[in-house]
Amino acid sequence: MRTVMTGNYASAYGAKLAKVEVIAAYPITPQTSIVEKLAEFVSTGELRAKFIPVESEHSAMAACIAAETAGARTYTATSSHGLTLMHEVLMWASGARLPIVMTNVSRAMAPPWSVWVDHMDSIAQRDTGWLQFFCESNQEILDTIIMAYKVCESSGVMLPAMVIEDAFILSHTSEPVSVPDQELVNSFLPAYAPEYKIEVGKPMGFGSLVKPDQYMEFRYKAMLGMKEARDRFLSVEQEFKHIFGREYGGLLEHYRCDDAEVVLACAGSVASTAKDVVDSLRARGIRVGLARIRAFRPFPHQEFRALGAKVDGIAVLDRSYTFGAAGAMFTEVKASAYSGQNRPIIKNYIAGLGGRDITPKIIEKVFEDIQLVTKRREEPDVEWVDVAGLPRRWR
Repeated sequence: MRTVMTGNYASAYGAKLAKVEVIAAYPITPQTSIVEKLAEFVSTGELRAKFIPVESEHSAMAACIAAETAGARTYTATSSHGLTLMHEVLMWASGARLPIVMTNVSRAMAPPWSVWVDHMDSIAQRDTGWLQFFCESNQEILDTIIMAYKVCESSGVMLPAMVIEDAFILSHTSEPVSVPDQELVNSFLPAYAPEYKIEVGKPMGFGSLVKPDQYMEFRYKAMLGMKEARDRFLSVEQEFKHIFGREYGGLLEHYRCDDAEVVLACAGSVASTAKDVVDSLRARGIRVGLARIRAFRPFPHQEFRALGAKVDGIAVLDRSYTFGAAGAMFTEVKASAYSGQNRPIIKNYIAGLGGRDITPKIIEKVFEDIQLVTKRREEPDVEWVDVAGLPRRWR
């Protein structure tokens, strides 16, 4: 079935097609319509699942943890302060090796209050042990939720994942989406059957106290699970392509990068605008490309190492800020690219915070700037783009 739907409805249909068994959720703008749609599916009998309305996002994740420990496939959705309220239990979910899948409608953090797109909420959870997939389109949201369950529930992975959609740009914008047949999804994604779960008559310990001579091994094995998720995701996407005819470029989508001199690395919906700018500049004979970060965890280190060996410069656009040396995506890209023999010039651009538009003109200026600093072979500072009081060359 091909229909027109918002990114939030695409999330709800993805969870429905994955045949989730327990949904626990608390409403927050702009996520609420995801769980409203799932509640409708449950109430009409289209989805046979337990819907648990809770009093907070912390409780929503706690309920998913409990249900997942009992062997149920679970789902929740949140945004912004709801995600950060979950922080404690996000770490519990990954430490307990529970393959929960959650949609995060990425939204700016307050104060001041904002309900528009910004990746700070997602980036702030980068060290919790969750896989993180940034989506460009509503179709990718639906497909990634289905693929995420298959990756996360693999015996060598057993880690949770958040599927990230940009607030309002995707969550409330309608696009054509192909909704696959349930029978096809069933053939791709089998029922969840964990090796270990709470069962009557089979006593086990879950999340028990361990001493220093054991704790590090648990974390080491979780790290191995994240590494396994890299290869597992690539194989799952190829299987998905074979069955459904769609793919999205692995962990790092390359767009016109083969002979590019400089590339822009970014994540989320801004990639669609960037692709148009790349096409426009290519038509003028300017050799630029786009590297879209689909997975922030596991991070595409190998892909950026290979890309760094071929290009002169990489512009990294972060739609979040940190109080370290530079943006989170920039530091990961630089660490990966600089592990190879060739070290391209890499510059960080902070843009689009709180939903501020990242226009084609701004992206074109980013390309012009990275070309300039690449020719100069200078070590550039972090650039905050289109900020009042700073030079207006980005407008």
